[in-house]
Amino acid sequence: MALLKNTPSSLSDEELLKAYQQNLQENELANLYLRYADLLFGVCLKYLNDADASQDAVMNIYTEIVEKLKHHKIDNFKGWIYVVAKNHCLMQLRKNKKAITVEFQPLHMQNEDFSHLDDILNKEKDLLTLEQCMQTLHQQQQTAINLFYLQNKCYNDIAFILQMEWSKVRSIIQNGRRNLKICMENNGVR
Repeated sequence: MALLKNTPSSLSDEELLKAYQQNLQENELANLYLRYADLLFGVCLKYLNDADASQDAVMNIYTEIVEKLKHHKIDNFKGWIYVVAKNHCLMQLRKNKKAITVEFQPLHMQNEDFSHLDDILNKEKDLLTLEQCMQTLHQQQQTAINLFYLQNKCYNDIAFILQMEWSKVRSIIQNGRRNLKICMENNGVR
């Protein structure tokens, strides 16, 4: 996938990143980003299953990181951009799932009592509460919980992606679970 013409740079990822963060010249960031554009396209294609949506996502991720990199200290750009891309795609999927359309079938209705929808509405409310509670977690906890529960990654995979020790990942996930449980209980979800 060729998004833009890449002018190869002999600088390392760290040097390009540092140059961008110091003087905010987007050509350094563009050179760095284009090194991983194909990888990001593959990640997006894996999650979105649509080439056009994946190309759009790759471009949207670039505009997203332009701002993020002004405020974040990044040690491993490749690992960081991979997680950013994955989270971007998951947010796209979550946003698309919220737009549920159900066709009304009058023949299936026996009366005007809608009490059978209570369970569905309660589950939907619980999911919304869970999403809100996820937003209250620290970024590391959100990422680790997302990787472990939604993407079925093991502790070793998460430790590699987040560039931290296995025991730290385990602690982050346990603390995140505890914080989620407390938040959900405080919002009436058992």
